[in-house]
Amino acid sequence: MNLFRTKSVEAFLEDLEKGPQLKRALGPLALISLGLGAIIGAGIFVITGHAAASYAGPAVAISFIISGIACALAGLAYAEFAAMVPVAGSAYTYAYATLGEFWAWFIAWNLVLEYMIAGATVAVGWSGYVVDLFKQFGIHLPSYLTSAPIDILTSEEKEKLIESGYSLSFLEKYLNLHFTGSYINLPAVLVILMVGLILLIGISESAFVNNIIVIVKATVLILFVILGFGKIDFSNWDPFIPPSTDKFGEFGWSGILRAAGVVFFAYIGFDAVSTAAQEAKNPQKDVPIGILGSLFISTLLYVAVSLVMTGVVHYSQLNVAAPIAVAVNAMGPQFAWLMLVVKIGAIAGLTSVILMTLLGQTRIFFAMARDGLLPDFFSKVHPKFKTPYISTIVVTLGAMLIAAIFPIGLLGELVSIGTLLAFSIVCIAVVILRIKRPDINRPFKIPFAFVIAPLGALGCILQMVFLPLDTWIRLAIWTIIGITIYFAYGYRHSKLNKPE
Repeated sequence: MNLFRTKSVEAFLEDLEKGPQLKRALGPLALISLGLGAIIGAGIFVITGHAAASYAGPAVAISFIISGIACALAGLAYAEFAAMVPVAGSAYTYAYATLGEFWAWFIAWNLVLEYMIAGATVAVGWSGYVVDLFKQFGIHLPSYLTSAPIDILTSEEKEKLIESGYSLSFLEKYLNLHFTGSYINLPAVLVILMVGLILLIGISESAFVNNIIVIVKATVLILFVILGFGKIDFSNWDPFIPPSTDKFGEFGWSGILRAAGVVFFAYIGFDAVSTAAQEAKNPQKDVPIGILGSLFISTLLYVAVSLVMTGVVHYSQLNVAAPIAVAVNAMGPQFAWLMLVVKIGAIAGLTSVILMTLLGQTRIFFAMARDGLLPDFFSKVHPKFKTPYISTIVVTLGAMLIAAIFPIGLLGELVSIGTLLAFSIVCIAVVILRIKRPDINRPFKIPFAFVIAPLGALGCILQMVFLPLDTWIRLAIWTIIGITIYFAYGYRHSKLNKPE
């Protein structure tokens, strides 16, 4: 039994020529737009205020720069691989070529956390914004159709139930979950269904829809920066770096670094560009441009938005779910119209994140089926639309089920640990392949690879270490399920599996 058999880069390229062909329709601008579609979403519209109020103050702008640099290190690793192995599959494909089949399966299983479950989680957030937007027009949707049937049971809630004499169920006692009385989060289900249909029709159509959404949300953020700049109260930036408290990570430079870890997740999604490598017109040149270009543009936007936000409103008032809305409100009644625009921009931003995460997941399953690790039907391409249609249907239905039942809080950190794990493995894989196969043509090469790639891996691993123990336990359970499926199906059906 050889768990660490590798599939050569040449074999991947050979499969690319003779296997099912996806439509090559994406140029560099489309790939940058895909990256921005995946990156700019819940992070900038929600997490910025929390990071500023709790950890960094106005210096959250510095945190975004630090975090952007850390992401760029991982982004360089993705760019080198995507140019060298321009096939669908992203980190899964890169691990297969360097670390072996078992690790490729392991990372692919965790990419389900980054893509499909993340897409479902963002859809739940999308539902909340839509419900709030309807309220603004006097339309109140029933909560039993717009919230999760299952939610987290906090320790305080559990203690109150026990004190009242209530007999806890298995779900409540051991899993800290409870039924809410709701039936389904219907808006979340419907937006995933809509996105799934767009993905089914084709990559050109998906890219067109994404381009429109990116223009909308970028316009909203730029509009906020331009209009808010004239309303900045510079006393809110004094001091720009608030003095550190007695606790490590609360303001000062330690707070800036902790905030960098928090806002790191505002950058999640740039790697979705590499999953579309097989649909790029000139992948060796265009995919690196797409990855690094989308990271650079999003960093500029994040820094500008955070500076205006903390300039218009004192950072202590920003620990809310909609910090940009708080800043708009502080700009004065003449900007009340901008509140509606911001909500529409947030909804647009979340929609494009759902689109890109589900797109990424379908291409991962497509690549795994091509290698025999999943049933062959996952790699079937629609004769008219040239999309992996069965993979798209399965991913859409799975995401709909998750979004219908579970709340954001239950899944958020699980998504984060899966993403960080993928980033760190890709950085390590670059170094391994540089040593094992220095002869391979690399159209794009990381400068100082033996320094930059390990630094990228180290940054991701350190952030994983500081995640809660519960998240590691859930990751362990998820991993056990994945390994079981690998030995039950993947290992036996792998196209590298030859009889002894």
